[in-house]
Amino acid sequence: MPAATRIDDELAGFIQGATSIIAATRNAEHRPALVRAQGCRVDPGGCRLAVLVVACQAVELLEDIRDNRRVAVVFTRPSTHRSVQVKGEDARILAASAQDLALAARYRDAMVAELALIGVPEARVRALLAAVGELVAIEFSPSSAFVQTPGPDAGRALEMAP
Repeated sequence: MPAATRIDDELAGFIQGATSIIAATRNAEHRPALVRAQGCRVDPGGCRLAVLVVACQAVELLEDIRDNRRVAVVFTRPSTHRSVQVKGEDARILAASAQDLALAARYRDAMVAELALIGVPEARVRALLAAVGELVAIEFSPSSAFVQTPGPDAGRALEMAP
């Protein structure tokens, strides 16, 4: 995949919507670390994206990113099972902005509505997504993306816009 790739508008809308977001990486011994994220933002033009995580829940993941700068993030819409994985090789950790904190609050509300479609009570969703602790942003350029929806297309590389 070319070095200069970007998230197109359709994919940006999907990953910034009501999706379950799991960020993962690995250490030098290839031991994985993962954490549930609290929202996603895609910069205008789609060349950078960031996922928000609670720092104290993501200690190993953040250490691994500092060491190797690699991240893989899976976005899944629970009501449809549509899943996409986006990878990056230049991840960096930033303080969450005031806009990021507002985004995380909107994300939690959107997930309450999304999971209500499949019968998950609001209190359970709010408990699952309780962001107790400092939020940080993991920002990266997308280097590749893959279909992860169960079925015959799973694993297929997504075309990324140049």
